[in-house]
Amino acid sequence: MAHDDVLRLTAAFGQGRSTRERETAIRSESSMTKATLCLTTCFLFAILVAPASGSEQAAQAAAETRVLSYIREHLQAGQPLLVTELYNKVFTQPEERKALDKLYGAFFRIPFFVAQYQEKFGSAPSLSVIAQQFDLPNAEAADTLLRVMESDPRVPRFLTRDPVTHEITKVDVEGIRRDSKFGQQLEHQLSGWEGKPAPDFKLATLDGSVVDFSSLRGKVVLLYVWFTGCPPCLKETPALVALNRDLAARGLSIVGANADRLLGLSYDDAVRQRYIKEQGVNFRVVHWTKESDSAYGGISIFPTQFLIDRKGVIIHHWVGFVPAEDLRSAISQGLAQK
Repeated sequence: MAHDDVLRLTAAFGQGRSTRERETAIRSESSMTKATLCLTTCFLFAILVAPASGSEQAAQAAAETRVLSYIREHLQAGQPLLVTELYNKVFTQPEERKALDKLYGAFFRIPFFVAQYQEKFGSAPSLSVIAQQFDLPNAEAADTLLRVMESDPRVPRFLTRDPVTHEITKVDVEGIRRDSKFGQQLEHQLSGWEGKPAPDFKLATLDGSVVDFSSLRGKVVLLYVWFTGCPPCLKETPALVALNRDLAARGLSIVGANADRLLGLSYDDAVRQRYIKEQGVNFRVVHWTKESDSAYGGISIFPTQFLIDRKGVIIHHWVGFVPAEDLRSAISQGLAQK
């Protein structure tokens, strides 16, 4: 199978999940999160970003369940799943092929996410965290996604997992770095962005206008890359709204780059507009593109944020949730620079 075929083999199955499953996923986000905050997040997440019910969503959810069950039952060690064969012979309905397209799109993101998470946090992500990051319905789906990788001889053996719980116990980051398919891009992601010129971007807003990075020169720009269904992103949003309210007049410009389309997620502009309205989002929201994602190293952990100074140089790069006080301090320092 061609390299491009492999690139799109696995993805998230989360857009058809139930409210109860979404709440369960959020409750498992972090053992360090206080119970009251977690319960609030669960409630808001279920209310704000769950796709509207209806026959179309039900059909898509059923199709994704069929695809996931088939993959789980037919995985064989050392035998890669052939997406083209599944596409042409097994799953021929539009909803099923849409689910396969999502799988196909996330396959190469998994090693990058796991490696970057290990480097950032000093431990491997749990199956629940992987489920959140890839919009999967539950930890079992994340386990299936990892089993697909482990069954494919072309993917480096970079994970050690507990045979009983199936949780990841060790990540061989150096092994991924040495691999010809993964190493160069992973090195690009982990090498650090501070002090480098920010790549240009031209990104379309939800209403069809364009945000051009060149037009933002002279401002301090916070480029915030997220997707609709990402619990840490929901947790980050109130801080960004407050920062934009307090600091826009001093020269801060926040650009919220939504990656739903890039990731093949089913959320449409109506869901995104609903999220924006309910959260009181007061900064521009644009569609993240394949070209910009590549220019910024390929985003593996959501949210990811780049703080860019008035001269167009990246002065901070964060992956994952960032406390509001850390963002405010870094942005204030950036605004104070001439």
